[in-house]
Amino acid sequence: MRGILCRCLRLELVAGLGIALALPAAAIAAENTRGLTTETTLTVEAQEQDGHTQANVTVVGEDGLAATGAVIIREGKLELGGAALDLKGQATFELALPAGDHALRAVYFGDATHQRSTSEAATAKAQATATPNFGITVAPTTLTLTPGESGSLIASVTPLNSSALTAPMFVTLSCSGLPDQAACSFTPENVEILPNATNAITSSMIIVTQAAGVGTASNRPGDPVAWALLLPGALGLGGLAWGVRRRQWLNRLTLLALMGLVTMLGATACNARYDYYNHGPPIPPATPAGTYTVTVTAQASNGVTAITNSAKLALTVQ
Repeated sequence: MRGILCRCLRLELVAGLGIALALPAAAIAAENTRGLTTETTLTVEAQEQDGHTQANVTVVGEDGLAATGAVIIREGKLELGGAALDLKGQATFELALPAGDHALRAVYFGDATHQRSTSEAATAKAQATATPNFGITVAPTTLTLTPGESGSLIASVTPLNSSALTAPMFVTLSCSGLPDQAACSFTPENVEILPNATNAITSSMIIVTQAAGVGTASNRPGDPVAWALLLPGALGLGGLAWGVRRRQWLNRLTLLALMGLVTMLGATACNARYDYYNHGPPIPPATPAGTYTVTVTAQASNGVTAITNSAKLALTVQ
């Protein structure tokens, strides 16, 4: 009995030692899965031209290397725009802010190897303008889709100094920066700003991605290309053999074989129409994965010069 108790005690001690050694390793592994800490910096600069404010964002990891992923600009709880960081871990925003003082922050959402971080507040003072203008925002400022999915957003156009308008101003919306095999649309595509208007006018925006297609099998057995070449070739060889004795018919048979070749090529797999009907259209590729900066542009004219403002959003295709 004493021997059995000793063996049990030794087993418990070994098990306890194993757990004690495993706990630090698990803690280290958990720490590694959280990724590197990051530092997000934001600088803003008011530009007198067009009343725009430029915001520059930089995100680096604790290893000093640039981070990747999506970053947004936020004022309080209002998100003003989102973008994908470039290879240097930077993003630039052009903001049309109402006149007055603003406190902006940049928020980085992290990626597979970097943690989330938020910048210190940066102040910006937007100047009042004597000419009609407008600002544009998109909500949400980040969107994640898988190929084949679509996402809905709201584009808001806010009048600025609309009291200077003497007639309605029409603003046209468009987007750029989408990846291949993706598209966007607006409803309505044109919005109207009336004189003295202060409320934002909204438009529904939809981004559509494409899933990988499936190939179409041939509807007919055999190899049409082989038949297209074999049959006229056989006729030509037969004509040559027969023409050994009757050379006066050789030229006519050669011409007949050529006509047969052209006819078969036009009616079989060497014809684009035949190939389409029997093999189907090409297989469409999927929207490539990645994080992209989509720019929503609003353009109008005050009768003298064109007015262009834009907002950005970060689109992630998984």
